[in-house]
Amino acid sequence: MGSCISSPENLGVHKNFKEHKPLTPNCSSEFDVTPRKSSVAFRSVTVINNPTPGNIFEKYRFGKELGRGEFGITNRCFDIEMDEAFACKKIAKSKLRTEIDIEDVRREVEIMRHLPKHPNIVSFREAYEDKDAVYLVMELCEGGELFDNIVRKGHYTERAAAKITKTIVEVCKVCHEHGVIHRDLKPENFLFADASEDSQLKAIDFGLSIFFEPGQRFSEIVGSPYYMAPEVLRRNYGPEVDVWSAGVILYILICGVPPFWAETEEGIAQAIIRGNIDFERDPWPKVSKEAKELVKNMLDPNPYNRLTVQEVLENPWIQNADQVRNTYLGENVRMRIKQFSLMNKFKKKVLRVVADNLPNEQIDKIKEMFHMMDKDKNGNLTFDELKDGLSMIGHSIPDPDVQMLMDAADIDGNGTLNCEEFVTMSVHLKRIGSDELLFQAFHFFDKNQSGYIEFDELREALVDDDKLGPNNEQVIQDIIFDVDLDKDGRICFDEFKAMMKTGMDWKMASRQYSRALLNALSSKLFKDKSLGATN
Repeated sequence: MGSCISSPENLGVHKNFKEHKPLTPNCSSEFDVTPRKSSVAFRSVTVINNPTPGNIFEKYRFGKELGRGEFGITNRCFDIEMDEAFACKKIAKSKLRTEIDIEDVRREVEIMRHLPKHPNIVSFREAYEDKDAVYLVMELCEGGELFDNIVRKGHYTERAAAKITKTIVEVCKVCHEHGVIHRDLKPENFLFADASEDSQLKAIDFGLSIFFEPGQRFSEIVGSPYYMAPEVLRRNYGPEVDVWSAGVILYILICGVPPFWAETEEGIAQAIIRGNIDFERDPWPKVSKEAKELVKNMLDPNPYNRLTVQEVLENPWIQNADQVRNTYLGENVRMRIKQFSLMNKFKKKVLRVVADNLPNEQIDKIKEMFHMMDKDKNGNLTFDELKDGLSMIGHSIPDPDVQMLMDAADIDGNGTLNCEEFVTMSVHLKRIGSDELLFQAFHFFDKNQSGYIEFDELREALVDDDKLGPNNEQVIQDIIFDVDLDKDGRICFDEFKAMMKTGMDWKMASRQYSRALLNALSSKLFKDKSLGATN
């Protein structure tokens, strides 16, 4: 692991993990960790290979923000000389806390450079780097997310689901033919090029993708829980995981909800492992037999029995997507997709507010706690040091729970926790358990400070330039109805807190923490032989 780095901003987190050379496990040697108001000191490092020479701001004029994620902010930008519009993703180096973070960004650039021009993959233009940030300039996609587009079009059919699925699987084929596993196929990672009726759907995010050789297997747990294949949880997988994720998207496209759902992360993982698919709920009874068979074969829990990418593309339902019967799937499905999309957007906005609200002094206190627990001062906590340290600060935890915590936080798998691992674990546990941080986020949305999030306030939080089309009011009412436990027509703090802690969104906000959590969960699940520990 890298050395312990903290900043006045939220602690940085990884996207995924792989074997790497350990760095010196200390908290102070080559890094300035003094809290500052607006910047963080970090060592000068080159992130990408062969960046475009020169100053990006001399070539491009930057416009409005288009979106932001864990590591970067994407803005519209214009080539000053050609007056063409592009999208630029700026990744601040202050967010790249470890060697793994740096390697992730480097690999994302290499993969985007490596993939060929394709109508359904966003075009990569060039990459710049300066002392503060990495800048990735790409094709601009302005047609909105996949689900938003479905909702906006209104009349939604089985044929439309077939066409979208065919496009997604064709993207998988291009990736696999060029030695890349995507590993994070989900609706949010597809945008339409523009708002026209025949706009191309494009894959836009390769942040978790990885190069592979035929027969190579991977063990790092990455991806988004709803779309994660069972062999990922078993930590033994290959390119077949992309077919599973595409199958999950197809299921949602047809009925509006994920096939594997539960209230807890363990419940979702168990549902994925068991692989029971519900074809009874509306509108499945009126969906063609061919579509059901395809979903079933794409979601085969055994990756060796699962359809290959080529077999999916040769399936008659996909091959003849233009001739698939134009069965209207019903307004209920469209509204479910809309609600699923809006609720995800709302939770992401809440998490964004929470993410930057951990006070700087708390990070310093966590580091002090680490040094206090580290009795032999070797820069690592053993099981006994962690257990004794937790007891010393008033948390007497049974051995199995200490071990679970240890397994989750020990990212490099060496059986001890260095400072960075301990700080990262502690920060995210604080975020997950902190009512105070959630309360700050609640007040952000409670614009009139009435103590409740009301209809107009929720609408303001959710509706961005009315991109989701008409009838938003009904969907917002449905979200309030779901969250509003006492049915008084508004959301109080306790209801808001319950919403945020339901499902996996809250714990999955950090890619590093989510992987650590799923690693521990994977170990726990496969001690239960009833879940089938082997493929």
